Amino acid sequence: MSHQTGITASEELRKLFLKAREGKIRSIKISIFDEKLTSDATEKVHSSWDKDYDVTVLPHLVDAQPCYVLYRLDSRNENGYQWLFLAYSPDESPVREKMLYAATRATVKTEFGLVHIKDEMFGTSKREMSFAGYERHLHARAGPGPMTDTEEELARLKLEEMAYHPVDTRHETLKGVAFPISREALDSMVDLREGRINYIQLSIDLQRETINLEKAANVPQPEFGREVPEDHARYHLLNFRHTHEGDFLDSIVFLYSMPGYTCPIKERMLYSSCKAPLLDTIEQYVQLPLARKVEVDSPSEVTEEFLYNEIHPKEHAHKMAFAKPKGPPNRGARRITKNSKCLTS
Repeated sequence: MSHQTGITASEELRKLFLKAREGKIRSIKISIFDEKLTSDATEKVHSSWDKDYDVTVLPHLVDAQPCYVLYRLDSRNENGYQWLFLAYSPDESPVREKMLYAATRATVKTEFGLVHIKDEMFGTSKREMSFAGYERHLHARAGPGPMTDTEEELARLKLEEMAYHPVDTRHETLKGVAFPISREALDSMVDLREGRINYIQLSIDLQRETINLEKAANVPQPEFGREVPEDHARYHLLNFRHTHEGDFLDSIVFLYSMPGYTCPIKERMLYSSCKAPLLDTIEQYVQLPLARKVEVDSPSEVTEEFLYNEIHPKEHAHKMAFAKPKGPPNRGARRITKNSKCLTS
């Protein structure tokens, strides 16, 4: 399922968003109803944001029912109060609903206004979405050391620039041509990094010269190859789960599929030129570690065995198979044996 669902906010919800920015509302619960984003409930500000958190967020979370929650923090910037975006998707929810809510998440943030959202968190249980869970989220995100507000803003602006800068500002690098990447594509990479999906397919719009999201979903591993088109080039990112030497591993693989010369020359050239800058974006900006980068020309190549062998190649197998045995020691000088036919001729 693509992250383009066509679902938008109702007129009532948009009016509520404007009212919420005045600062008197602490939390807003948002659900999808009749293919529209609607508000189920709101909570007013009672105390400080940390004391209000559990009493105003947890009542919004109903077992087996996904939803979004916008939570107003006490911090402000030049645009007003900053907000926390919470995406709740319990494991027991139907798969179709979970995918629908995952695919509409970017739309909710855009409708509310990205400039107002300071942080976001995803969870599958009330425990994960509690205030203690949010503190764990902050600690995990901090990593080696917490980022300052300025550093967080710079990191966000880099992603925003890649997503939104005009097509005519594309630039050439020593490695290739860097095209703008759509917001949906960047969001899907984050979802893959966080384990919410296991497959992404990206395409190049040859006319607009942008990199767009074709598909983001959970695909059964044996069916990865079926996602590879036979008539167009594509970029793929997939999470290959497997065991190796007793360890269970999640390995992100970048797959570049190019079906030979059935593609037009321009398509082959653009996909080849954009590959390296795209990889830089994936690894450096999105911070998505890639275990392997592979190029294929046929869907039939993409099997679980193929992916395993690419990630764990048997580097020395051919050397062992073709090693030449040593001769016996002290075998003396080499003798020349003449052909008897040559002697009689």
